[in-house]
Amino acid sequence: MSSEPTMRTITQDSTGGPEVLHLTQAPRPAPLPTEVLVRVHSAGVNPIDWKTRQGGGMAGVLGDPPFSVGWDVSGVVEEVGFGVHTLQVGDEVYGMPWFPRQAGAYGEYVTAPSRHFARKPATLDHDHAAAVPLAALTAWQCLVDAAHVEAGSRVLIHAAAGGVGHFAVQFAKHLGAHVIGTARAAKHDWLRSLGADELVDYTQERFEEVVRDVDVVIDLVGDGHDATSTRSLRTLRSGGTLLAVPSGAAPDLTEAARAQGVRASGFLVEPDGAALTRIGGLIDAGVVSVEVEDVLPLAEAAEAHRRGEEGRTRGKLVLRVAP
Repeated sequence: MSSEPTMRTITQDSTGGPEVLHLTQAPRPAPLPTEVLVRVHSAGVNPIDWKTRQGGGMAGVLGDPPFSVGWDVSGVVEEVGFGVHTLQVGDEVYGMPWFPRQAGAYGEYVTAPSRHFARKPATLDHDHAAAVPLAALTAWQCLVDAAHVEAGSRVLIHAAAGGVGHFAVQFAKHLGAHVIGTARAAKHDWLRSLGADELVDYTQERFEEVVRDVDVVIDLVGDGHDATSTRSLRTLRSGGTLLAVPSGAAPDLTEAARAQGVRASGFLVEPDGAALTRIGGLIDAGVVSVEVEDVLPLAEAAEAHRRGEEGRTRGKLVLRVAP
């Protein structure tokens, strides 16, 4: 019998519905040089997780099953590899390791380069910290790195009440933008408290008929749902930018944008420990808040996916990994 240390983890042997996710035992990883071993306390659940589980998303990167989904982690450094100088054993950290390659965040341990992590915001517990990395980095990199939002910019954010959306509202406001969001009416008061200046209930009116002269559109819905990206082109002023996050920018969309004198582009987030340090500073300063709708035990990963796929989550769902 092998004495190799093991850990609990969620894996899948085929693509499909939430039922393909199951709890199993796997070898515990060991850090290579420049890597850290993190004992995971909590793991965030994101749309890319269930899309990959279904065979879309990053399934093409991970290859054929079996594989494990999940990229958001918050936990404690348990071991450091040679060459690591930024973190030490006992540090509380959060991060989005290895994306888009397999990270195995739905498990008790992960290893990754130390600079894929940052110290956890002191004001957050692990459940709330695990809700931050992928969603917040997506919002931050869209607004800061890709769209170059600045004071006075007019920014339209679709799905403003979701995981990425509620961070995008707060970051855009922090950058000095005029923030417009689409969401159901029941979430409008909450979004105003986060900094939204204007809100459109997409179930009651067509946003492209009431929103004009926008500099940047952050589309977190995509053309797969009621042609949201294509319709958003009508809201942009000349020279504006549309970032189509979930579905990317198909040739028809980029050509239509070019003909209108605007830019349409897809977007994919990258691990960025330095940006997480800046985001953590905003959280600890009270500038940015983190919304977690519910925390489920690791064994209920399938239920978390079922709920997430309904598309009604306010903020994030989180799996608690540590017993």
